[in-house]
Amino acid sequence: MTVGSEPKKLAILGVLLVGVLIALYVNVFSGDSAAPVTAPAPAAAPLTQTPRIPAKARRTATGGAFDFRPRIGFSRPEDRPDPATIDPTLRLDLLAKVQNVEPEEASRNLFQYGVPVAVAATAKAPALPTGVPKIAINKPPPPAPPPAAPGPPPAPVAPQMTFKYYGYKVSKNNGRKEAFLLDGDDIFIAGENDQVKSARYKVVKIGVSSITIEDTQFKSSQTIQLTPEAAAG
Repeated sequence: MTVGSEPKKLAILGVLLVGVLIALYVNVFSGDSAAPVTAPAPAAAPLTQTPRIPAKARRTATGGAFDFRPRIGFSRPEDRPDPATIDPTLRLDLLAKVQNVEPEEASRNLFQYGVPVAVAATAKAPALPTGVPKIAINKPPPPAPPPAAPGPPPAPVAPQMTFKYYGYKVSKNNGRKEAFLLDGDDIFIAGENDQVKSARYKVVKIGVSSITIEDTQFKSSQTIQLTPEAAAG
C-alpha cells in the first residue's frame, strides 16, 4: 500500500457520495416539486392562400351578403357611344311628363320582411261552409236612462180678464177721468188707481181707445181695447 494513492481514493469516494446524496434528494425529498414534463405542441399547419370566390358563389355561400361593385363606364371599347352622335338638346317635354307622374302609395316596407300591407288589407276571411247553422247571440237590452229630476213647478198664469171698456168721462170740477166697465151683467165706474171686484183689480190708466187694468193677485197687467160698438156710438 502506497501513501500517494490514498488521497485519490478519498476524492473519488467523496464525489460518489455527493452524487448519491443529490439523487436521494431529487427522488425522495423533492416530492411533487419537480416540474411536470409537458408534451411538445403540435406544429402549426402551413398557411395557404384562400382562393377568390366569384360573386354568384359568394352570394350562395353567405346567404345573400356579397360585395357590391358597380361598373363604371364600358368594359369594351365597341360599347362606348360616339360623342358626335349624341344630341345635347334638353327634352323639356319628357321632363314635364315625368314631373306629372303621381307617385304611388307605398304598399310595404322595404326593410321589413312579411306580407305586403295591400295584400293583408284586402285578404278576405274564410267563408263558412254551407249548411252550418248560425248561432244567434241574444244581447241584453241597453239599460233604461235614469228618470229626469223634477224641475220647479210652473209659475201661475193670471186668467184672462172679462171686462169690456165702453168709454170714460172727465169731471169738470177737477178733470178726473172715470171709465165705464162691463163684466157680464155688472157695470163698474172707476177712475185711475180705483179698485173693483173686491179689490181684485185696479185701474192703472184710462186712455181714449184702451184701458190698463192690473190683477193684484198675480201682479200682472192687461190692456183692454175700447169696445167697437161704444166707439161707433
